[in-house]
Amino acid sequence: MSDPKTYLNYIGGEWVAARSGKTFENRNPADTRDVVGLFPDSGADDINDAVAAASAAYNAWRLTPAPKRGEIIFRASQILQQRKEEYAQDMTREMGKVLAETRGDVQEAIDMGFYMAGEGRRLHGVTTPSELPNKFQMSVRQPLGVCGLIAPWNFPMAIPSWKIFPALICGNTVVIKPAEDTPLSTYNLVQALIDAGLPKGVVNIVSGYGPSAGEPLVIHPDVKVVSFTGSTEVGKHVSKLCAEQFKHLSLEMGGKNPMIVMDDADLDLVLAGAVWGAFGTSGQRCTATSRVIAHRKIAAELTERMQAETRQIRVGNGLQEGMQMGPSINEGQLGVVQKYVGIGRDEGAQLVLGGERLSEGDLAHGFFHQPTIFGEVKRTMRIAQEEIFGPVVSIIPVDSLEEAIDVANDVPYGLSSAIYTRNVNNAFMAMRDLYTGIVYVNAPTIGAEIHLPFGGTKGTGNGKREGGTQVLDTYTEWKSLYVDYSGGLQRAQIDNAE
Repeated sequence: MSDPKTYLNYIGGEWVAARSGKTFENRNPADTRDVVGLFPDSGADDINDAVAAASAAYNAWRLTPAPKRGEIIFRASQILQQRKEEYAQDMTREMGKVLAETRGDVQEAIDMGFYMAGEGRRLHGVTTPSELPNKFQMSVRQPLGVCGLIAPWNFPMAIPSWKIFPALICGNTVVIKPAEDTPLSTYNLVQALIDAGLPKGVVNIVSGYGPSAGEPLVIHPDVKVVSFTGSTEVGKHVSKLCAEQFKHLSLEMGGKNPMIVMDDADLDLVLAGAVWGAFGTSGQRCTATSRVIAHRKIAAELTERMQAETRQIRVGNGLQEGMQMGPSINEGQLGVVQKYVGIGRDEGAQLVLGGERLSEGDLAHGFFHQPTIFGEVKRTMRIAQEEIFGPVVSIIPVDSLEEAIDVANDVPYGLSSAIYTRNVNNAFMAMRDLYTGIVYVNAPTIGAEIHLPFGGTKGTGNGKREGGTQVLDTYTEWKSLYVDYSGGLQRAQIDNAE
């Protein structure tokens, strides 16, 4: 293999090394002999430089008409379309998920770019009639300033696009720290913006680790809003840091997502959805189907059929034709999966399938784990309560819809949920009573689209949403404007009392 390429931070329109001169390796989790690249191991000084560049660029960008900002984002999406296959290949190499999925990841960034470009000609406010004569009133959005964005490794282009494009269309400038496991895909996204003509300093990218680069970005006094996607544990820490400076904050964190399967469900449809929801992206989605809550009448049959279907999954390097599931992202995450398999065994759950690391042949050079199914799981078991973020699914038998909904809601998270049923009354009761940010009917817990709000309740987030027009609330403040053209003093409610 050729020598790996060395990448640089992008600060103020220039490619620069970390001030320390340090770098870290980005390795292929499917084959750790493959070094994808060397990236700057940045620190607080680099963050300070990037925030200063974003601050200097802010006023001119804020005053650029929003439709013109949208045109740049639109061009960036067109560039992403042209480079889709190249960027998907890069993503599979650094993140591990199979090519079909990384192509979808790039496509999601394309979709978000086109969608947000259109918001440059909307960014709707509200006009309302005044209670007084000869007075006009309306509300408008105003940008906040420099946005500090911290992205995860599992969707290394899609999720940064959820953050960067809305921030830009609203007139903000950006400093983004990509996940240290997958920086290249975020670099590729930023490169598309550069090539689309984005002015210098409007977007800055600084790579590095959470404590040394992420935390300085969060606490920097000139960063006005922070958007973080990652674990609930780290999200709590970020929340506390932001609270000290009253920063605007958007959190999108963990999930323990349930799929309810009623006894009247189409089991062929369930089977396809459950296997895809549980093992797509090796279970490394915050929306992954980690619990199948099955009516007891069909639980045994569903378990048997899931076992047979899951056995057919081809696990391996996602760059190879026909592979359906890739590796865990790194050794640490693989260790978490193995730990929870052990916990499930110790708790008395029935290990239906899998449970072991895969290490034969070329798989020995990657972080591969068998797709794993536990049956006869009790709702209180740790494997039914805690996020695993790996290819492990628990099947929990229940006796009624009411019990199923109660079990579904009985976890610390509330991101995504699903119900499979042919009974419209059951479907509507589930849509009403499932306390999650996303509910699917006759579809798995994964598959959100960018033009509806994305996010969850409880330990999943802080009430903010990504996607849809609701994301604009993260990156703007509301301003109410009153124009009195009466030529005299009108004292609102005082003069309007009679």
